[in-house]
This record gives sequence, C-alpha cells and structure tokens, in this order.
Amino acid sequence: MDKDRDELASAERRNFLKLTAAGGFTAAVVAGAAGTLWSDRAAAQTAREEREREKAADHVMTIATAYVLGASRSYPIMQLDLKENIQNATNGKVYVKLAPGGQLGAGGALAQKVQAGTIQAAHHSLSNFAPFAPAVDLINMPYFCGSNQRFTNLVTSQTWKDTVHPKVEASGFKALFYVVIDPRVVAIRKGGNPVFVPADLSGVKFRVPGSKMLQQYYRMVGANPTPVAWGETPAAIKQGVADALDPSVGALYVFGFKDILSHVTFTQAVPDSQVYSCNLEWFNGLPGDVQDGIEWASEMTAHQNLAKVPSARTYAMAELIKAGVQFHSLSEDQLAEWKAAGGYQRSEWDPFKVELAGSMEAFARLEEAAGTRGRYYVHDA
Repeated sequence: MDKDRDELASAERRNFLKLTAAGGFTAAVVAGAAGTLWSDRAAAQTAREEREREKAADHVMTIATAYVLGASRSYPIMQLDLKENIQNATNGKVYVKLAPGGQLGAGGALAQKVQAGTIQAAHHSLSNFAPFAPAVDLINMPYFCGSNQRFTNLVTSQTWKDTVHPKVEASGFKALFYVVIDPRVVAIRKGGNPVFVPADLSGVKFRVPGSKMLQQYYRMVGANPTPVAWGETPAAIKQGVADALDPSVGALYVFGFKDILSHVTFTQAVPDSQVYSCNLEWFNGLPGDVQDGIEWASEMTAHQNLAKVPSARTYAMAELIKAGVQFHSLSEDQLAEWKAAGGYQRSEWDPFKVELAGSMEAFARLEEAAGTRGRYYVHDA
C-alpha cells in the first residue's frame, strides 16, 4: 500500500514538473485540482486542452491569488471556477492563466500589479481598495456589516456601487465580484479560556492588524490590542506574545493555526472581506461581448462562492475540532453585550463615519443598504 502511494506521489510530482517545464503551469494546477496528475495520459490531455484553449483565445487574462487551488475547500475564493466561467462565458475568447499560491505576490502587492496593468486581475483583501475609496474601510466598523448577509447586502447594493465604484475605477480598478469568506472570530491560544462576553477579554493580549478601527474596537470590548504583523502571528500566539486573534475560521485553518488554538467564538463583528479586481483599462479595451462575458462569469462565480460558504466553514471547523479546538456560538443576549460595548451605533465611531463616508447622511444611506436584503442570500455562522 505504501509503495503504491509513493509511486502515485512520484508520478504526480513528475507530471507536475513536466507540465511546468513545458510552460504549462496553469495546465499543471488544473490537472492537480482535477486529481489527474497521477496519470501520464490524463495530465497530457489536460495540457493539450489548455494549449488549445490558449491558442484559440483572442485574449489572455492572468488572475493571481495568494492561495493554492485547493484552498477553496475551506476558504472559498473559487479561483478555478472563475477561470472556467470566464472561458466559457466568453465562448473561449478569453483564456485565463492562473497564478495561485502567491507566486506573483499577495495582498497589496497583487492590487498594485493589477493597478499597474502587470497582470489583468487578482484576488486580494477588500481593504486594499481603502486608499483609493475610503468608504471601503467602513467594513471594519463593528457590527456594521459583520454578518455575511449584511456584508453581501452592502457590497451588492446600488448605494455601494454609486459610492465606492467610481473612486475605485478612478484609480484604475474594476471590481469583478466580492468574495464572502465568513466573519472574523475570537480565537484563543492553547491554554486559554473560552470567550462569551466582552468581560471575558479583560487583560487578553489581542493580536490586531494595522487597522485603527479594529484596534479601537478590541479596546472598547476590554482586550489589550497588540499589533503584530500577519507573518509573525503564529509565532506570537505560540509564544504568548498575543493570546488571541480574529481571522475567519477558514483563514485559521488554511494558515495553519489549528494546533495552537483552544477556543473559537463566533462574534460576527467584522467580515473577512475579499474582492477580485481587474485592470480597468484592459477591461475597457475588450470588445463589448467579451466584457459582458466576464461580468456574467463574475456573477456566476459570486453565486458559487455564496453557496460554498457553509460547506467551507464546516470543513475548516471539522479539521480544527480534530485538533482539539472548541467552537462557541453566542446567544442573543450575549451578542447584544458585544454590540452594546463596541458596536457602530456608539458615538465613538461617529468621527470614522464622517471621515470615511463623507457625512453622517452618506453613512446612513450605506447603513440602510447593509440592512436591506437584495437578491443574494448567504448562510451565516
């Protein structure tokens, strides 16, 4: 059995390297995602199909992400689905070349490459739009759009499109679609106690990113905000430099935190929000029917993303539970305590509302959009 497994793994490695060496990295990752790398014949067929698609296409679209293709099992960014949908919806006029796994960078670096036109599209955090459209940062205002449904309501609303998209487009981006992952959670390192109400965070060293709003929020709910760079966070949690952190469950799993955590609580304060962006100049240079195809493909993939959210969360939870992590959901009364202690309705947030939305009236319009269910439904943790 072990010998057979080793032979399969060897064949997969050999075919992956063979395809990559032949210039077919996308073919290699597509074959890997399909589970056909073990077969010389199947891998060769995949490579041939990808070459034929690229040769027949009028346009090549490179889409880069920081995540390996298999990440969608627990972190539903749907990059392979987006590739297939764009190719099919444009009737083969666009060939999508995937660059997954951070091979072209991650986060802000990918957003910069899209803006510069170095690549045509990328997946990155929505916060990377904030320098160009300050209203984007409102997503980090606690309980404004923390639940999946409120976030989806907001970013698919006409109010959001009228407020945010012109500024994003003025900076050279086109938003293809917004990716729902799940809300951020309260995750406690091994040896810590479960958290149900803000009082449970008293004295807890809470790892926070650079966001001023998130730092203020965790201070308001009783924690001790501790800024730590993302790359240093696992070590900080292991060593006790920080006691807690707040990514989504899917992110906790995909970034390897499962063995250093004890408790995870769903507080639904802030979304783990992502977006696929495209270089606007490149997009505008495409024929109208191709533009329509890319937009339809993006909408299709958005629907697939929303449908995938609960199963991705369930898989990530199951894997963390195997490692001994315990999960906790809040009662209505407990959730009300969090909102009362740090929610966006408090006056402490008013300066942010004016700064980011432009006025309290403009914020009120966005607030109404977040609370108004549109055509999209998504499951909440």
